[in-house]
Amino acid sequence: MEIQFLGAARVVTGSNVLIKTEYCHLLLDCGLYQGSEELEELNRQDFPYDPSTIDYVFLTHAHVDHSARIPKLVKEGFRGKIYSTQATADLSEIMLLDSAHIQENDAEWSNRKRQRAGEPPIQPLYNAKDAQNSLRYFEPVLYGQKIKINDIISVRFRDAGHILGSAILELWITEGEKTVKLVYSGDLGMKNKPLIRDPEVIEEADYLIMESTYGDRLHDHVEVRMEMMMDAINRTLSRNGTVIIPSFAVGRTQELIYELNKYYGSSSKIKPFRKVPVYIDSPMAVSATKIFEKNANFFDDETKEMIYSGDNPLEFDNLHFVRDHHQSMDLNHADYPKVIISASGMCTAGRVRHHLKHNLWDKKNTVIFVGYQAQGTLGRILKDGIDTVKILGEEIAVKAEMVSIDGFSGHADQAGLMEWLKAFKKKPRKVFLVHGEEEASETLSGLIESELGIPTEIPSIGYAFEMEEAVLKENSRELLQPVQRKENIKKELQKVYSQFEYLAKQTERFMDDQLLEKEYDELKNKLIDLQRELVNLGIILGD
Repeated sequence: MEIQFLGAARVVTGSNVLIKTEYCHLLLDCGLYQGSEELEELNRQDFPYDPSTIDYVFLTHAHVDHSARIPKLVKEGFRGKIYSTQATADLSEIMLLDSAHIQENDAEWSNRKRQRAGEPPIQPLYNAKDAQNSLRYFEPVLYGQKIKINDIISVRFRDAGHILGSAILELWITEGEKTVKLVYSGDLGMKNKPLIRDPEVIEEADYLIMESTYGDRLHDHVEVRMEMMMDAINRTLSRNGTVIIPSFAVGRTQELIYELNKYYGSSSKIKPFRKVPVYIDSPMAVSATKIFEKNANFFDDETKEMIYSGDNPLEFDNLHFVRDHHQSMDLNHADYPKVIISASGMCTAGRVRHHLKHNLWDKKNTVIFVGYQAQGTLGRILKDGIDTVKILGEEIAVKAEMVSIDGFSGHADQAGLMEWLKAFKKKPRKVFLVHGEEEASETLSGLIESELGIPTEIPSIGYAFEMEEAVLKENSRELLQPVQRKENIKKELQKVYSQFEYLAKQTERFMDDQLLEKEYDELKNKLIDLQRELVNLGIILGD
C-alpha cells in the first residue's frame, strides 16, 4: 500500500491524498488551491494520476479547499463513488456550483485581458454543467456506520466538529491477510463551538494523517470573542460607519448568525432602535443556512433545545438575507450604519471584494476578520497591514479599522490538536502533518515527538510513503476483548434509548461474549439509523 500526498502539503489548501492498493485506488478529499497566483495555478495542472483509475473519493467536508476539484476530476474521467455525510453532500451542491460560477467569471475576465494582449483564450477549470454532473457520484453515509466498501476497504465517518457534516475518516485497508488502520483527521474543529458537536475522540490508529493549521499557536479571546465583536461593531456604529465581516459562507456565517441571535434575538434587552441591520450578503451563505436548518439532526444538544423551545437560532428580527446583486450594490450607497457579512472568507472572490472596495478608504468603517487568512490572499494582506491595495483593478487606500478575532476559528488550535491526539488509547506508529504552513507543521511536529514520542513526517507535495510488509499489523480492526466490547455496546444502546427505560434494561441480552465483529458492526449501524430517525422526529415535533 502506498500513500501519496498531492495537496495541502506545507500549505493549507488543495487537500488531496491518494492511496494505492493492489486492487483499487482511492482519494481522501480533492480540494482547490487558494492564495497566491502561483499556488492557484496548480489547479490547472494535470492531476498526477489518471482520474479514470480512481475508484473512490472519501470527502471529509464541503469547504472548497477540500472539495472543489471534484468537478475537474469527473470532467477528466472519474466514474467511481464519492462518499460523504448527507450534510456534506447537500452543502457540496451549492459549493461546487458556486465554484463553477467563479471559474467561469475568472476565465471570462482573464480572456478579456488576454484578447487585448493578443494571447489565446483559456477555458475555465470547469463549468456549471461539470459541477452539476459531479453530484451524481455522491453516496451519503451516516456518522458512526462502519461500511464495507469492498473486500479490502472499510470506512467509518466520525464527527470532526469543524462545520456541519464534517468528518474524521477511519479506514481499514486489507492486503493479503494483514490489515492496517489509517485515520485522516480532515479539519478538526474547536470544542464548545456553537451549533455543532465537538470533534469525536478516536481510540486507535496504525497511521494518522492530521491537520496542523494552527499547530504553532493558541486561540486567544475564545471566551470574550463576542464581547470583542460587539465592541468593534458598536464602536463603528458610534462613528456612523459600516462593518464588513469577510466570512466563509458555510460554517462561519451560520455561527455568527447564532451568536448575533443571542445578542439581538427575542430574549435580548436591547431596545429595537439600537438593533443595527445585519445583512448576510452571499447567495451561497443564504442557501447554506437553509441546508443547516434542513440538517438540524447534526446540531449539538444546546441548539436542539433552542429549536424545541421555539427559537430558531438562525434568525432574528434585524437580520436580512440578500440574494439579488442589485440589493447588494445598493448597500454600498446606503449611508446608514450597518453590518455586512459576506463571502469569501479570505476575500479571494465574491461580493465581499466589492464591499471592501467601497468601504476600505473611509476611516469610520471597520473590517473584522473572523477566520484563517492564507498567505497570498487579500484577507491576509489586509490583516498584516498595508497602506493601499488593488481591488478589482483599482488602487484603494486602506484607512478603515482592522480587527482580528481568532476565537471564531473553525480549526482546533495547538492545544486542541494535542488534546485530541493524546486521547488515542493506541498511539499511531507515525503521524503525517498536512494542511498547515511550514512553521505551524514544524512546531506541532516537535511537540508531538517530544511529548508523545510519536515519529512525525511533514510531507511535501508529491511525497509518497510505501508501507512495508513488516509494518502491516494483524488485527487492526478493533477486535476488542469481550468485556470492552460489551461496554461499547451498552454505551451505544444507552445513548440511543436514554428516554426509553424499558428498552435500556434489555441491553444485557445483546451482551454475548462471543459476539463476532460483523454482528457488532451490523447492530451498531442499526442503532445509528434508529438514532437519526429519533432526532428527526424530535425536530418535526419541535416545529
